[in-house]
Amino acid sequence: MKSMWLVRAGERAYLINEFKEKQAVAIGWAQLGDIGAVSTLQEMKRLLKVRYPGYKEGKINITAGQIFRFVSEFKIDDQVITYNPEERLYYIGRIKSNYEFKPNYITDKPHIRRLDWEGTVSRDVLTASARNTLGSIMTIISIPNEVQKELLKQMVTGQTEGNQPSQPIESVQAETEEEAEELELIKEDVIEKSNEFIKDKIAKLDWDQMQELVAGILRGMGYKTRISPKGPDRGRDIFASPDGLGLEEPRIIVEVKHRLGSMGSNEIRSFTGGLRVGDRGIYVSKGGFTKEAKYEAERSNIPLSLIDLDLLAELVTQYYDQFDSETRTLIPLRKIYWPL
Repeated sequence: MKSMWLVRAGERAYLINEFKEKQAVAIGWAQLGDIGAVSTLQEMKRLLKVRYPGYKEGKINITAGQIFRFVSEFKIDDQVITYNPEERLYYIGRIKSNYEFKPNYITDKPHIRRLDWEGTVSRDVLTASARNTLGSIMTIISIPNEVQKELLKQMVTGQTEGNQPSQPIESVQAETEEEAEELELIKEDVIEKSNEFIKDKIAKLDWDQMQELVAGILRGMGYKTRISPKGPDRGRDIFASPDGLGLEEPRIIVEVKHRLGSMGSNEIRSFTGGLRVGDRGIYVSKGGFTKEAKYEAERSNIPLSLIDLDLLAELVTQYYDQFDSETRTLIPLRKIYWPL
């Protein structure tokens, strides 16, 4: 099976009519000039660094990979799709040219591939998993074989929402239930990935920033906090209480360890030894805790909570709406809405 690629027609598909009328797809990055002679991905990365000095390393890697695909991995007779959100239609075409550098042929996009458009597929007839794959925001993606087969089947049969053959009610209900299950799996996958990305952000904080984050979480929970000045703190990195002075209970004492290794029972005993009646302890460790440390915390006479990276990320998302601006700056997040 030939490869199939999705090429987006710019933001909100503003180039879709030019793609259709000029029988071509195109990408930007005009400052690169003619890149037909660029033969390796590393060479493409080096060129991007020179021509786009404001790009960070991660963006260099992602962008270079997409451009290199367009120039070198796209082959004649491969299929290309692009999406028109106004019509909710995917246009499917077949590549008929090698890479060309043609400034002003398609607005803002000088790197082009000519093709013949062969048909369309309504997004509304695709399965949830196919829609999820095609919903990527990348300029270029490779289409998996199973999604490619589904697109070609729908293009050949020409089914759209208005002319699908009637089905028994039981069949429609089964398909609806199956799609609901697929959407739930996709949602769980998105949530899991977002949690991992949040943990990545937290792990990159330095020790001072980690203290600020934990203090910010406590403020989001309604406490007033004080961070100990640098120097010997006797296991008291953060102090929190309802009034900020410790006159009202609970008095919360927090120790923050920003290390890769797990904290053991000795560290927990040392921490709890400095607590007194009326205190509540929180021990934060990016590297987690050993089994012995957890047992030590459970048998402590002073109430003690152990917070590892997983729980810290959970607290961030739980109390993010109550964070002050300084805490949000440490972990900038954007709320995503999901259909019920």
